[in-house]
Amino acid sequence: MQGLIMLDKEKYVLVLIDIQKESRFGVENILTVVNISRKLIDTCRSLGIPLIYTRQINRQDGVGLSRGEELDNSGNPVFYCTNTDAIEIIDDIAPDEKDIVVDKYRWSAFYKTSLELFLQSMGAENIIIGGLVTDGCLMTSVIDGYYRDFQIHLVKDMCATTCEGGHMASIMIMANWVYGIRIYNAEQMVRCLKGQDYSVWESTKAVPFHFTPENMRREYSRLDTEAIRIQDNQVPRGL
Repeated sequence: MQGLIMLDKEKYVLVLIDIQKESRFGVENILTVVNISRKLIDTCRSLGIPLIYTRQINRQDGVGLSRGEELDNSGNPVFYCTNTDAIEIIDDIAPDEKDIVVDKYRWSAFYKTSLELFLQSMGAENIIIGGLVTDGCLMTSVIDGYYRDFQIHLVKDMCATTCEGGHMASIMIMANWVYGIRIYNAEQMVRCLKGQDYSVWESTKAVPFHFTPENMRREYSRLDTEAIRIQDNQVPRGL
């Protein structure tokens, strides 16, 4: 690999998407996501990397709801309703006073929120991102971050959704169409941030995955089997 520079941690921000107490979706592997998030949060805090949490919000009075948002028999939003603790971040990874919390009313964390303003103010060029759900708020936030020219560092085992197929498909869609995305397991992301050698899968062309229902697991495994090994915490120029 040519044109290498040392990773500049001052230009990184960890963005945690909607890891909230809302449980009605039946998200798979939520405890794993929380435990992994805790480790990455601790690493980022120890290195001085800022944290931004997002929360999905649906007002109980119905103001600002998305078209087709599901309502209960009383007319209240079923998910992320403001009169419940479903909107709160899970206690084990709750934000500190110095962390930033961005509330949002649509799936993407960038849509009509202050997230981009905060990232620009911090001098961020690289977004480390994970959260819930992989095929909804996480994926739309990744795509919108890419549209705004941030380098995306996706931690795929810090993401989850309601089923394996939805999770794998959305990870592979992002790998196909978010050019230059870098996809890690959390352990490797931590090693990267600590200046140790690590493995990462980097998208170097459009549509590297041609997956079908029959070969999805095999294609998904390529994210790990084709990961490149980086030594001395060096990254491609421009990241």
